[in-house]
Amino acid sequence: MAELEQPVLGLPSGWELRPWHLSDAGALVAASQDEAIRRWNRLLVDSTEEASKKIERMHQRWQAELSAIWAIAQPGGEAAGLIGWGDIDLKGGSAEIVYWLMPAARGAGIATESTERVSRWALNDLGLHRLRLCHSVANTASCRVADKAGYPLEGTMRSALLHADGWHDEHLHALVQGDI
Repeated sequence: MAELEQPVLGLPSGWELRPWHLSDAGALVAASQDEAIRRWNRLLVDSTEEASKKIERMHQRWQAELSAIWAIAQPGGEAAGLIGWGDIDLKGGSAEIVYWLMPAARGAGIATESTERVSRWALNDLGLHRLRLCHSVANTASCRVADKAGYPLEGTMRSALLHADGWHDEHLHALVQGDI
């Protein structure tokens, strides 16, 4: 069986969304040390060996059609962020977005632009029907990304996700086929 190649998705800003490479392991370790990324994300890594295994799992999960995770980078550059779909349910037509950016890439609209791009890909190319974006109610930056990317707030899920500092309520935003 031939491997399904993960596409590279261009952004209007000139940045691109590309598959993670084993050579990005150092960037994944560096991201795992960033305080903001650590605060809002789980399953981070502490070594290049762990990072390499995580990148290999990203590729395996892509081939198994369970997730689609891209590195956010300038063409030919090192990964400056991560974005993609976890919990892909092709039969049920849904997935949940995950993303983070390194400090140098924050504040320029890259998270919003990337979210819009992978959302169009998921709805138009993959054919999903419903896309979820969930974040701690305390994560105001993710709430701004959701709003700017066109994800309406549907409600608050109480005590929905365990973070390092305890259980957090989460906002649930969603986009459905026909919204964009």
